[in-house]
Amino acid sequence: MLLWALGSAVGLLVDERVLTGAPIWAKPFKFSVSFVAYGLSLAWMISLLGEDRPRLRRTAWWAGTVVAAASTGEMVLITLQVVRGVRSHFNNATPFDTQVFSLMGNTVVVLWLGTLVIAALLWRTRLADRATAWSIRISTVLALTGAALAFLMVLPTPEQQRLDAAGAEVLENGAHSVGVPDGGPGMFLTGWSTTGGDLRIPHFFGMHALQLLPLLVLVLAALAPRSPRLRDERVRVRLVLVAGAVYAAALALLTWQALRGQSLVHPDGATLGAAAAIAAGGVLGALGALVGGRGAAPVEEGHGHAGGEVVAGDLGAHRQ
Repeated sequence: MLLWALGSAVGLLVDERVLTGAPIWAKPFKFSVSFVAYGLSLAWMISLLGEDRPRLRRTAWWAGTVVAAASTGEMVLITLQVVRGVRSHFNNATPFDTQVFSLMGNTVVVLWLGTLVIAALLWRTRLADRATAWSIRISTVLALTGAALAFLMVLPTPEQQRLDAAGAEVLENGAHSVGVPDGGPGMFLTGWSTTGGDLRIPHFFGMHALQLLPLLVLVLAALAPRSPRLRDERVRVRLVLVAGAVYAAALALLTWQALRGQSLVHPDGATLGAAAAIAAGGVLGALGALVGGRGAAPVEEGHGHAGGEVVAGDLGAHRQ
């Protein structure tokens, strides 16, 4: 995927074609970069599975291989349509385009199922650091939810339904945007709609919980040597649970906003109110998690995980 991203970057530089308002090589570039992060995260998580349970690790290895193969299949089909100069997603213009889009849907299902298997195995694995364990558990659920939101995009839009009911030929089935046509004004780099809802936003946000929540654990571990409160494992677990709840609420809010046809950059009062409530809940939850650790027993130097102390280098090093 890294090589694919580099190749797509070259395409962005030398190919001036534009499709649905964006450079034609932008989609394979963004997809491949996203798959780099997704694949690295899953590879790291698979490495945490217990070495004393080889069958578990072997099953996870095969599931990871399936995810890698499905990702490659998806990129082959996207790049094929870029070379042909047509849309890869939602394209029913010709029987061949319809078949390509159908195959892409199948690869996404396979990718999702492979990730589900890995997530189930990780939920069954007991890690030495509970904050790391909970960050992985929550992030896999959120990533699977975000990936599943992509299926909302393949539903026909009201305009497509109207054309189909009138007996007209429908060349596209589904859309990224809600309330406005695809290809309108978009945000810099991402291309997300600035005039209507965009389902790519919650899809992206959900999938990349796979990186952000484990990253939070690394930050907490890096701060632990300078904060007696964070050296208490129970405090770090509470903070991870609060972060997971806030992330899930934000994902629900972004989905609700997109489905109402509202742009991310033009929220209404209801959206701002919900965002403020989520932020306030997150702050109160974090404060509660920190205050709740006041009664913890002091940590003695050198006791490691038994006393609740953890450092960044420990994360992922201990397996059970």
